[in-house]
Amino acid sequence: MFANGLKVAWAGGRQVVGGWATLGSPFATEMLALTGFDYVCVDLQHGLAHAEAMVPMLIATAGTEATPLVRVPANTNDAIGKALDAGAHGVIVPMVNSAEQAAAAVAACRYAPEGVRSFGPVRAGLRTTGMSLAEVNAQILCLPMVETAEAVEAIDEICAVPGVDGVYIGPSDLAVTLGLPPYSDPVEQEVVSAIERTRLACSAVGLPVGIHATSGQQARWYMDAGLDMVTVSTDAAILRTAVAAQFAAARDIEAVAARSAY
Repeated sequence: MFANGLKVAWAGGRQVVGGWATLGSPFATEMLALTGFDYVCVDLQHGLAHAEAMVPMLIATAGTEATPLVRVPANTNDAIGKALDAGAHGVIVPMVNSAEQAAAAVAACRYAPEGVRSFGPVRAGLRTTGMSLAEVNAQILCLPMVETAEAVEAIDEICAVPGVDGVYIGPSDLAVTLGLPPYSDPVEQEVVSAIERTRLACSAVGLPVGIHATSGQQARWYMDAGLDMVTVSTDAAILRTAVAAQFAAARDIEAVAARSAY
């Protein structure tokens, strides 16, 4: 038996923060999960992980408080079903631009009669023993991604699709479709307006909104703006930042030592 930790948090009115696993490393994923994040998302779309790495990465979150999610590579029944059978408690589905595409994602997440998910839970079955299919359906998160100007225009229709549990904003792709650079801090005003439009549409029907940040500071800004689910950063970006900082510190120490020798 399991209860989806993010659903519990949102029902209690709590914002959640998470980490993003892109390196394909179970160890790096475990470090994210043990940090205290509310969720860890295994990225099969843009990360270095492939399907073979997904299961070990999801296993790395077991025994922690982090809810395991997977960003699937595409909005297809097989990709979504594979992630859920492997033990993900929900999926983040890229490039959902219409109500029809959102409905397809929902259907892939749910067993009949609510959807078309094929039965074969394999690893997921370790936690769903004794649960009815309806109970399993109720615990799985389906989070379509809003990451294009087209999706923002259709946000009211996307939010109205039964079974959508929230939306997850991809600000970089959203910025690109608006003719802007993919990364910016502070966030470009056109992107801020699109994010706010999405947040208001979701809030009107009681759906949580997630988003991807590039740093803890930006994550805090998004949380202060009222978003419910904020990814702080990726394992790769955190490693790169930490390595650069340590290297810079070592160079500074070396420079100080060289000056003091004269």
